[in-house]
Amino acid sequence: MNNRYDVVIAGAGPAGGQCARDLAARGYDVVVLETESEDEFPRQSNKSTAGTFPSMMASFGIPDDVVMQYTDSVVLESPTEHYVREQPGAVLEFAEFKRYLVEDSRADGAEYRFDARVTAPIMENDEIVGVRYNGDEEVYGEIVIDATGPAAPLAKKLGVVDLKRENHAIGIEYEFEGIDIDRPGFADLHDAMMLRLDHELAPGGYSWIFHTGGDTAKVGLCYIQNGSHEQYARDGYSIDDYLNHWLETDPRFANAERLEGKQHRGSAHIQLPGQMHTDRFIAIGDTVPTVDPLWGEGINKCMQSGRMAAIAADSCLKHSDVKPTAENLEVYDTLWHRDVAPNVKTRQHMTQLLYLASNERYDKLMRDLNRFDEETLAEANRGNIRAVLKLLGPSDASLLARFAKQQYGF
Repeated sequence: MNNRYDVVIAGAGPAGGQCARDLAARGYDVVVLETESEDEFPRQSNKSTAGTFPSMMASFGIPDDVVMQYTDSVVLESPTEHYVREQPGAVLEFAEFKRYLVEDSRADGAEYRFDARVTAPIMENDEIVGVRYNGDEEVYGEIVIDATGPAAPLAKKLGVVDLKRENHAIGIEYEFEGIDIDRPGFADLHDAMMLRLDHELAPGGYSWIFHTGGDTAKVGLCYIQNGSHEQYARDGYSIDDYLNHWLETDPRFANAERLEGKQHRGSAHIQLPGQMHTDRFIAIGDTVPTVDPLWGEGINKCMQSGRMAAIAADSCLKHSDVKPTAENLEVYDTLWHRDVAPNVKTRQHMTQLLYLASNERYDKLMRDLNRFDEETLAEANRGNIRAVLKLLGPSDASLLARFAKQQYGF
């Protein structure tokens, strides 16, 4: 077995898989270490709702084979109101999608080692030169990339990331059949991805229904374990309790049945990224973290993160006299902030402000969304401050005061 590579990647998720695709296509020797066994992959890490958009599919050449359902609209719900926006999308079969990334990168020469649990970096002269896995097995690379998500065994030990528990988001999802997709009194969810803001169901977070064809859908919720969650949470309620409460009280689920083996759990950190690389090392995907803080979209962000890491690695490896120092890998941070998550700080603040709002304010938000033009809404979603301010009014003074106290302590 080869023991030395151009790039060693820990983790075969969307970020690691895409990074391997790009590097292998460029002819580099790449090995990916994945904790799960190949026979079961990705049973343990099949955690994403897998909603995405045509821009991702086209940018990364993702085939229709991994799509469960193409969608035509995005629906936002509050306790009594809703807003519909025409927006093409796609709900992926996440396990098939991840397996596709593996096989496609393999076709270009990437090597995968499954049942390979990464435990620590191998250091020489204060620089990472390889990875230790499964206790005492070792592999070496010119550049090492951590794409393991929140576990981050390499990034944490190198002091590159500091993931905070108070910014930890947890989620649960089931797939159902027998859902009333077009229930009177609710928005028509045929060919739609729906997100619901309702503290009764997901305090300090949101719930969702993603249509997957016929009377089937992915149904779940997530919340961030922070002050907003504590303000609205029920004593003793777990995330499973909240999902069961929704299933028991929403008439759309009156005849719904869970599909066996279709349960997904996941977690991510919703916080501003800090350092993302050092000498010979890059952290990508949810290790950074990369997930969009406002709506939780992670696939495209992780894929982009993997691609930017591949670009940074290539910029060093293609020149024999350019060493992968922290200075020379700085291009990764630059590309990440420009192309992966522009306006990330503003979007973090928008997220925190959104989850501080009450259910009554969510109802008003839906009414406001229905009266504004789509360009204003698009600009607000991109983090344009002027557009965001249009959605606020004098009645939001107390909300803004709570936000200022949370952020700045006054």
